[in-house]
Amino acid sequence: MNSDKKRQFFIIAIIWIFNISGIIGILIGYEDWFLPLTPLHLLIYLFLILWDTNFNRTLILALMIPFGIGMITEYLGVNYDLIFGNYEYGKNLGYKICGVPLIIGVNWVILTYSSAAIAQKVHDNLFITSAIGAVLMVGLDTCIEMSAPRFDFWEFEGGVIPLQNYIGWLFTGFVAHVFLQKIIKAFHFKISLHIFIAILVFFTIFLFV
Repeated sequence: MNSDKKRQFFIIAIIWIFNISGIIGILIGYEDWFLPLTPLHLLIYLFLILWDTNFNRTLILALMIPFGIGMITEYLGVNYDLIFGNYEYGKNLGYKICGVPLIIGVNWVILTYSSAAIAQKVHDNLFITSAIGAVLMVGLDTCIEMSAPRFDFWEFEGGVIPLQNYIGWLFTGFVAHVFLQKIIKAFHFKISLHIFIAILVFFTIFLFV
């Protein structure tokens, strides 16, 4: 096994060890210990993406695009009920700036990058892959939204998720994808797929438990 394969094997192992540990820990009643660690979990995912890529200034600047778009749109949502609807963040996503947890920007980076890597396996046209990536993000968000109030991540007014939220995600995700994919031509598929599936598995389990 060469060094690249060893690194990827190690990264994939870390992804699933953390994911499965979190699932089991919450299921057996340690929500109060595991859920506040969510920001750390997302930072680990970001670190693993960076570790698996060619770390350089262009990459960092490119990833700042979904980070910035995510933070700005979430700010408009939380403070002015724009784009996503009327909602507010809870305590388990950590430090907030103007009502928006800083880690949410990181979450936008992770979801945009991983869904872009998957989308580019389907097609090679920028606007088609951006649309596919945005749809993947909306699909994942649909699962996440169901558990977000339970985990004290965020909650919409009246506990009802408006259609506006999904339309906002689709549009904003598309824009983030267009800019990110315009700069990054090749995404690392294998690690991105595992991260995307790990997040999907985590929140899908809690739809039924």
